[in-house]
Amino acid sequence: MPLTAESLAVLNILQEKGVHPLDHFAPAEGRPYFNAVFATPAEDREAVAIVRELSIPVAGGSIAARLYAPSAGPLPTLVHFHGGGWVYMGLETHDGYCRHLANAAGIAVVAVEYRKAPEFKAPTAAEDCYAALKWVHANAASLGVDASRLAVMGDSAGGNLAAVVTQLARDNGPALKCQVLTYPAVDATLSSPSIKENATAPILGEKEMAWFYDHYLTGAKVDAKHPLVSPLFAASLAGLPPAFVSTAEFDPLRDEGEDYANKLKAAGASVECKRYAGVFHGFLLMSKVIPEGRQLIADQIAFLKQHL
Repeated sequence: MPLTAESLAVLNILQEKGVHPLDHFAPAEGRPYFNAVFATPAEDREAVAIVRELSIPVAGGSIAARLYAPSAGPLPTLVHFHGGGWVYMGLETHDGYCRHLANAAGIAVVAVEYRKAPEFKAPTAAEDCYAALKWVHANAASLGVDASRLAVMGDSAGGNLAAVVTQLARDNGPALKCQVLTYPAVDATLSSPSIKENATAPILGEKEMAWFYDHYLTGAKVDAKHPLVSPLFAASLAGLPPAFVSTAEFDPLRDEGEDYANKLKAAGASVECKRYAGVFHGFLLMSKVIPEGRQLIADQIAFLKQHL
């Protein structure tokens, strides 16, 4: 089907505002620009009973995180990794989304601000996110977290990080109840058919995705096929927890996300995989205008309630 009317309306708004392409700036210049463009408006920040700013120790320093909880714990808990190509976005761009998840699903959400490329190459972001999961598990009592009911979630680059962290947790703990992967980037070789089919798709196309990988991987100690970068190429996907994988019709990452879901199924995991028609990459954060975004969030909440 063609792009939905609401998707076109969003694109018209971005065009009217003169929003630049994702690869327009150098990262240091583009970071504050796009973080501001996609920041949650004040009116979309739901009140949450508990909001705590956190500092999580990681190798070589510390990272910020934010805890959202609708009540005192211990609560089932989702550790959330934001998208943005490992270069952009952060706690403020996903603040409204995390607030809504906490309230609607009745869970605690810990949003993680991992270190960004190109200052920090792969696999630093993945290592930060795994360290954050382990820290949440180790500090469950003081955070109001039920350490026996943990999950991870991420969108785009965050979906990549959630998939990687799920594999690390399978091998080294802590145990996870489920994983939620939103249009995840799981194949850094950019070789799936939808990369070319949607090469010039809105918001994110092939050249923008290559730009992000260039900053994340050039000079890194791992290559594009390393499982810490491309979880699709892991030696085994056996023993992984239930997954909800969502993709968008007009997204270069569509096919690799669906391939990952199929490989998870083949390895014995319980998987729900849903493609949302008529929408482009990033539609999750545009749910105020795009109804498919609202449906995706409702689907995610139902999945979390079922497994957490």
